[in-house]
Amino acid sequence: MDTTALLRNAGLDPATLDHDDGRIEGDQLQRFIHLLVEQTGNPILGLETGDFVQPGSYSVLGYITMSCATLGEAVARIAPFERLVGDMGTTRLSVVGDEIKLSWNCNYDDPVVRPQLVDNVFASWVNYARWLADNDTASPTLVKLQRRSPGPNKESAYQERWHCPVVFEAKEDSITLKKALLDTRLRQPDPMLRKTLEAHALTQLASLETDSDLTSRVKNSIQKQLMQGITRQDMVADELGITSRTLQRKLSQEGVSYQKLLDEVRLTMAEDYLLNSDLPIPDIALRLGYSETTSFHRKFKSVKRKTPGEFRASGGKP
Repeated sequence: MDTTALLRNAGLDPATLDHDDGRIEGDQLQRFIHLLVEQTGNPILGLETGDFVQPGSYSVLGYITMSCATLGEAVARIAPFERLVGDMGTTRLSVVGDEIKLSWNCNYDDPVVRPQLVDNVFASWVNYARWLADNDTASPTLVKLQRRSPGPNKESAYQERWHCPVVFEAKEDSITLKKALLDTRLRQPDPMLRKTLEAHALTQLASLETDSDLTSRVKNSIQKQLMQGITRQDMVADELGITSRTLQRKLSQEGVSYQKLLDEVRLTMAEDYLLNSDLPIPDIALRLGYSETTSFHRKFKSVKRKTPGEFRASGGKP
């Protein structure tokens, strides 16, 4: 198809698509997909376009996941960095017994566009996970879709791609997979490259934030510093272009403190390290800026009601 007219009708400049760092407004993307679905008359367009996913499709997130050691480590990178791919929706990961559930909440409300986006995101995830793991048979155990069935003659296209039951008109959009699948080793792990890419990604995330998102910007800066094993309030303030006193005052106006944000970031990173890496606990404590391992143990247990070792052994289960 010649998409020139479709792009123009959606208010999109084709030149924007020539650069990896270009971004377009959500309503423009929604309008373009709507026009595309109408012109093709294809009720499973989103599913079929998911066949063409490549690492670059996910911006820097794609290259971060490529450098991870396991599929689980790669999956854990989705939620923190998916804003770099776009604002189309948000991902939530939960553990239920020996299974993992990835739920995706689409931010778009156009009834023509929404099911296509969900289909595309899920198809892309499955295809990319198989590529990362170098395993064409890696598949979910169940996929739930809120969309209506595209018809009996089209439903087989889902099973052919995902090799699992697909439930239409479900209460959520989710993919369920065996937890053991997350232990799959990836073909080109590179911890140092991942660390560099994540630092770059955090910088990009910070640039997307507005002045009203001070809390998010501070947390991003703290996370970036902790990846170097240090964090100081004055360094965060300097990165944000304000004085330490001004930062303290602005955070106070938002009802939070630097220490509270530091504790939140440390806890999130600690859970990630414990569940998705083989790092010894003393090394994790050091990376999170604790001078003593006992301090890390005490702080972690006060929040999670488990020691770091107990939390890792339980796989994060309550």
